[in-house]
Amino acid sequence: MSEPPGATVTLTRSSSADEPSTPLTAQRVLPLRRPGRWIATAVVLVLVAQFVHGLVTNPFYQWDRWSYWFLRPTILDGLVITLEVTAYSAVLGLIGGIVLALARLSKSPVLRAVSWTYVWVLRSVPLIVVLIFLYNFSALYKTLSVGIPFGPAFFSFDESKLATDMVVAVVGLSLNEAAYAAEVVRGGILSVDQGQHEAAAALGLPKGYQFRRIIFPQALRSIVPNYVNQLIGLIKGTSLVFYVSLLDLFGSAQTMGSTYPGDIVPLLLVVTVWYLILTSVVSVIQFYVERHYARGATRSLPPTPLQRLRTGLTDLRARIRKEAAV
Repeated sequence: MSEPPGATVTLTRSSSADEPSTPLTAQRVLPLRRPGRWIATAVVLVLVAQFVHGLVTNPFYQWDRWSYWFLRPTILDGLVITLEVTAYSAVLGLIGGIVLALARLSKSPVLRAVSWTYVWVLRSVPLIVVLIFLYNFSALYKTLSVGIPFGPAFFSFDESKLATDMVVAVVGLSLNEAAYAAEVVRGGILSVDQGQHEAAAALGLPKGYQFRRIIFPQALRSIVPNYVNQLIGLIKGTSLVFYVSLLDLFGSAQTMGSTYPGDIVPLLLVVTVWYLILTSVVSVIQFYVERHYARGATRSLPPTPLQRLRTGLTDLRARIRKEAAV
């Protein structure tokens, strides 16, 4: 209803129920109680403490003998062989995996069929069977020759002299590793957005250049974490080369355990600790490699362990100063 001309409207403040009857004061916000989390944490800490106590105090582990064997020349020689076999097999396996992955993605049906068959067979056959088969390969082919297919041979050589224990171990592990690496590389290449392929083709870049500079660097973000898992499995898989007469880390410990039966447990602990060290080093390298290839894909790079430590110390100092000021 409209007001008559010249009338004035006065706004009065009525006492509303919405207005607080008492003045507002700052209140402390209490976090949500989670008793289940605290109970689970306490149980886990008790179990871990019991495990560590038993590991340290149980005389069955013979930690004095463990310290004696840990840096013995026999163990270190086996460790060197383990590192050599791992390095050669990792490089050759990755190269073979890249070739097989490209063949699997090729438009040639023959290359696709051969690559698929290779991956299928090598992933189906246990690694120990592959190593033993290669170790006895000279029984099937005493000599190998190079020449014209189905024609005369230019030269031949004795297979038994060429296939040393180290060669058999590296070839066997590389063949097995290539089958798994092929799927890792193929999955990484397929993870690259199709628009990247189309943009590179639209620029008229050669196929090789597209793969080396555009597709493969982006695929490495997916390949690296998966292949590092394969690499860790390869480090542990080198323990099987003992069955082809190559004394690696595990083989050296096994031989010493046969000579000194009372030190079997300390020797197994020595092997365990060395494998933990090797896989830890690989995991650290993996973190920095992933961080390197994450540039441009994430808004901010994940902090390094040193950066996390510095941030934690800074927060701790700030909290101490705040409490001291209060």
